Amino acid sequence: FKKERFGAAIDAYTEAIALCPNVPVYWTNRALCHRKRNDWTRVEEDCRRAVELDYDSVKAHYMLGLALLQKKEYGEGVKELEKALDLGRGANPNGYMVEEIWQELAKAKYLKWEHESSRRSWELQTLKEACVEALMEKLVLDASNTEGFVDETAASNGKQLEALERVFQKAAEDDTPSEVPDYLCCKITLDIFRDPVITPSGVTYERAVILDHLQKVGKFDPITREPLDQSQLVPNLAIKEAVWAYLEKHGWAYRLD
Repeated sequence: FKKERFGAAIDAYTEAIALCPNVPVYWTNRALCHRKRNDWTRVEEDCRRAVELDYDSVKAHYMLGLALLQKKEYGEGVKELEKALDLGRGANPNGYMVEEIWQELAKAKYLKWEHESSRRSWELQTLKEACVEALMEKLVLDASNTEGFVDETAASNGKQLEALERVFQKAAEDDTPSEVPDYLCCKITLDIFRDPVITPSGVTYERAVILDHLQKVGKFDPITREPLDQSQLVPNLAIKEAVWAYLEKHGWAYRLD
């Protein structure tokens, strides 16, 4: 595998599976070889078998999610990536796979939002045009039935058009990118939280970032400067829930710059 002889590696893992079919790592390793060859159908097959053997396999859920995304099955693909992310954070919160999984999940979520946003935008524009046309027809009809009150009728219909515009602007707000609220962002990276933890001082940081600080800079809170140890970090579940709720409503915030 390391020499990129994927065909030979696939043959070796196939032989290993024939001898020991209930070892999940053989299935995930063969799936990885298929992934390198962009054979996503076989990636999906091997990963599904690996999940059956070991439901807590991070790699199996991760690659299964990627395979489903290749088939444009965004809903199921995202679910598998989310499962892989949860398992990865539990096994090794600061591991390289957690970051890799998050990157793929964010891209998938953004693509899903982009697709759905385009559809919603088209539907809103179509509905808006139909409503404006109906109001204009009403204006013409009212004008013909209210001789001597043209100004009043025009003013009334003008207000209705303005109200209609406000309604459609409000409907489009969730799909319009804006600034992410500060309380949902890490004070070091200024990026939206992924896995927030809170210190005894009451400051919330991104887990991977504060762990890196404690390891490379020193065992103290970077903002309050108070002594801090890794064991004192506690998941900030309230902020985590708030972040996920915000992202579900504002899919554009998944965009990775």
